[in-house]
Amino acid sequence: MLQIGDQFDHFQIRSHLAQGGMSDIYHAFDFLSGQEVVLKIPNRASIGDPAQYERFQRELEVMRTLDHPAIQKGVDSGQFNSTPYLVTRLITGESMRTLVARSAPMPAEAAVRLIRKVADGLAHCHDHEIIHRDIKPENILISPAGDPVILDFGLALTKGAFRVTYANLTGAAGTPDYMAPEQIEGHRGDKRTDIYAVGTMLFELLTGHLPFEGDNQIAVMSQHLQGNVPRLDRAGLAISPQLAAVVSRAMQRNPELRYADLHAFVHDLDHLEAVDLAILDRVEAAAAPLPFWRSPTFVSVLMALVLLLVLVIAGFGLQALHK
Repeated sequence: MLQIGDQFDHFQIRSHLAQGGMSDIYHAFDFLSGQEVVLKIPNRASIGDPAQYERFQRELEVMRTLDHPAIQKGVDSGQFNSTPYLVTRLITGESMRTLVARSAPMPAEAAVRLIRKVADGLAHCHDHEIIHRDIKPENILISPAGDPVILDFGLALTKGAFRVTYANLTGAAGTPDYMAPEQIEGHRGDKRTDIYAVGTMLFELLTGHLPFEGDNQIAVMSQHLQGNVPRLDRAGLAISPQLAAVVSRAMQRNPELRYADLHAFVHDLDHLEAVDLAILDRVEAAAAPLPFWRSPTFVSVLMALVLLLVLVIAGFGLQALHK
């Protein structure tokens, strides 16, 4: 890890900002431009990965394509001593993770206002056929003015992009707490994958906890695949059925049942009074316990008894033939 005052190419390190799964992120001064920037450099475990340079090139291309106040802007990329790096615009503020830890559960109005801005920025990505695929509080910075800025497009999927495999990264790209079921199953995902993650963050801001929790990542992923999102209007937090319906629809296990795009999601946040509540009845029906006669255990026992009865009857039939 670089230290404060170290020089890396034409940059001087000011401070270490964060450490991700594959990169270290620094606040640095660019001697060529005279500007304060963010410098993203592979960590030791990733330096030998030939896909890292491709990752940074793709991330830079994405951030140069996008132009929205809720999206961090890419500035440049390069290599120094065979180590690739990425340069982005410096944004001051705090991580949304810090905000969640300090302020969640948040009043519904404040949570909706924040998530709406995130969704608006992601909708801009989707309009340019770019899917983020790793939306989570750690990848969103909150500016001093309270506005969110989306960071880290290292796992972004662009139209026609080939699959890039990174060393030390599982095939299921994303973070388990916010991953859509199709991501967990290994699919590349689409705009509805980001919608699921946005719905998860809105749930967390409103309640102060995640919809699915467990002792390990496998347990969490299993719940995303099989569990039902709790109804927020029955959580004792003064959350309206309309807002609960928005969260529930965004987090449907089946992508076909989610919002088709983030514009529809934002529309419902802006017009909560008109939100269709039918999704809540569907979720409640799915979560209701099955009557005992439809439970898997009862059906299995019944099938075994039927099979046993058939065998007994067949046995008596064979005995009758031999007499």
